[in-house]
Amino acid sequence: MGPDARRWRTFPGDRLLVAAARTVTSTVRLLDTLPALCRSDPRLDVVFAFDPTSAFGDGVHDLLRTAGVRIMPWGQLARTECHLVVSASENIDLTPVPAACPVLVLPHGVGFHKLVPDARGTGRRLPGVMDDERAWHTVSHPDQITQLAEHHPALAARARLIGDPCHDQIMASRPLRDRYRAALGVRDGQRLVLLSSTWGPQSLLGTDPGLPARLTAALSPDDHRVAAVVHPNVWSAHGSWQVRQVEAAALDAGLLLVPPQRGWQAALVAADVLVGDHGSVTFYGAALGTPLLLAAFGEESVPGTPMGELGRVVPRLDPSAPIGPQLERAVAEHDAERVVKVASGAFVDPGRALERLRSLVYDLLRLPEPTDSGPPPLYAAPEPRAEGGRVTALWVRTEVAAEGVVAVSRLPVVAAEPEEGDGVFVHLACDEDERDLRLLGSASVITTGSAPGAAAAAASARETLARWPGCRLATAGFAGGCVSVLWDGRVVETRATGAALEPGVHAAVVYGLLRAGRELGGVVTVRVGTREEDVVISPQPRPFTVSRGSAPDPAPQTPEGLDGPRTG
Repeated sequence: MGPDARRWRTFPGDRLLVAAARTVTSTVRLLDTLPALCRSDPRLDVVFAFDPTSAFGDGVHDLLRTAGVRIMPWGQLARTECHLVVSASENIDLTPVPAACPVLVLPHGVGFHKLVPDARGTGRRLPGVMDDERAWHTVSHPDQITQLAEHHPALAARARLIGDPCHDQIMASRPLRDRYRAALGVRDGQRLVLLSSTWGPQSLLGTDPGLPARLTAALSPDDHRVAAVVHPNVWSAHGSWQVRQVEAAALDAGLLLVPPQRGWQAALVAADVLVGDHGSVTFYGAALGTPLLLAAFGEESVPGTPMGELGRVVPRLDPSAPIGPQLERAVAEHDAERVVKVASGAFVDPGRALERLRSLVYDLLRLPEPTDSGPPPLYAAPEPRAEGGRVTALWVRTEVAAEGVVAVSRLPVVAAEPEEGDGVFVHLACDEDERDLRLLGSASVITTGSAPGAAAAAASARETLARWPGCRLATAGFAGGCVSVLWDGRVVETRATGAALEPGVHAAVVYGLLRAGRELGGVVTVRVGTREEDVVISPQPRPFTVSRGSAPDPAPQTPEGLDGPRTG
């Protein structure tokens, strides 16, 4: 990149394109866009330069190193003959950029719909706008050029109608919905609820940081998966450790956190219902036609924009009312046509954004476009790699009916303990991987990892009982079903005749029958969430009683003495 650079080159490098990385948000947008624009052209040298002037710069270096790009110190721009600077941040420091070098500003969201704090003063500004005579802006709808002219008249002449590559990618990735749902662990019959929060005090998390925990507590993990897309600025400003600490209860209840670098587009495609705010991710979800509730909608949203109109037509989440019924109503009453029509006000001629953008890039570089590579590829949204999602402590409610039906419903322990009733029994169940030892010590039922066969599963369950003397029932899975070992030494094998059930469901069936005083044998129909499966219950010979330390082996217990609600 310096004056002696040609001595060390392999590729010819007729033009130098500098990608300006300032925040994680803008850097991700560059890394998503540039590969399709610069593909298979050795005439272009692409170098990233890091501008360290943002409060949200934490994580940029790690992101760039993971991508394998070369990183140039920002100050070296002044000594570099670059032909084009491309940025998805309007706030880059242009001081070292040569006066003759054009600067192409890509949006890192949807249009100019949100007012943000101005780092140069105490007021707010319209994001996405670079007030410099070298700047060229790309927009996704003609109305944005009109809006730009009203706020910055001199810049409208250098605005180019391109479209939105991110919107194009999301819409084109819809056929991969099943793949994305599988990557997030969403099973058939489950509903994926996606939370979307922008950054700042008026965002979803800024106004109600406890909403993810309340939402996961309200929804059974048998029927739902809950994921969250949190704006990269939240991760950069507070750090990933703090994000996880604030949302620790939600993570324990099964929340999936989609990392800011990868997967939010795929999560949008996979979602069945979206709970969001005035951020761009929510808007992209609306454009997909996904049922939507707004949990926050700050005054920083710009009136008269498509986002402002979206806030007018989409129903609001009432944080004081039960969440489950509101989600059901949002899905049942969703007017997809109306919402998509509002969202279409931000996008024109979708599907051609990358083609138009590449033409503009090569025009600014004063270089002919490649003639032998065809149009730029439209890459699929990458599969999400979310963290969390596993629930290891649950309130389990079993209802045993006279006709041989056992209904099982489960909620994370962050929810209120369900009440027992006639034929309805409640217990605390934990997986042995549960980190909170207080919960494990109070659990009536503990499940443990999968074993290679029934005999090994029985041995594993016995060991679990020995480790946790407060436990009444331990269950271990194997390839064909589960083995449950009771406090009094009895062994029960259960097998689902259809699709496999989780060990926790097998354990709940045995526990419910015991509490109801039913025989542990035969076939019962198990209803859990939207599923219904037949389970064969087979008592096994009891070779020995379970050792409980130095205490004598207890006598077989009556159904009433077996257990009651476990509150710890």
